Amino acid sequence: MLWCQELKTTTFTMVKAATLLLISNIFMTFAWYGHLKDLKSAPVWTAIILSWLIAFFEYCFQVPANRIGSQYLSLPQLKVLQEIITMLVFAGFSTAYMKVPVTRNYFFAAMLLAGAAYLIFSDRSQLRN
Repeated sequence: MLWCQELKTTTFTMVKAATLLLISNIFMTFAWYGHLKDLKSAPVWTAIILSWLIAFFEYCFQVPANRIGSQYLSLPQLKVLQEIITMLVFAGFSTAYMKVPVTRNYFFAAMLLAGAAYLIFSDRSQLRN
């Protein structure tokens, strides 16, 4: 039964890290690209300051996410997880907020990221104890 408790703890910790990365990436995406729609006619310094303010909140979620995730994931695994979340957030942002249509290249990019995830997570030497 101890292994079952450890599995629950590990799963909860990894879900918590992934959730924090998801929130972080939403802030990051708005900081990086939101000004292209909302502040198109504003001076560039306004966009820079607003983006920095948004990025502050990104870091408030990203730093704890990486610290939590690094308890069970290697650095390469953590990075690939973050990139997958980034691509999912960006796809949603670009279609829902920026009104950019999804093309087949989104699908191909998702397949490449799935391949990266398979390669990095199937490498047992990368697992943390």
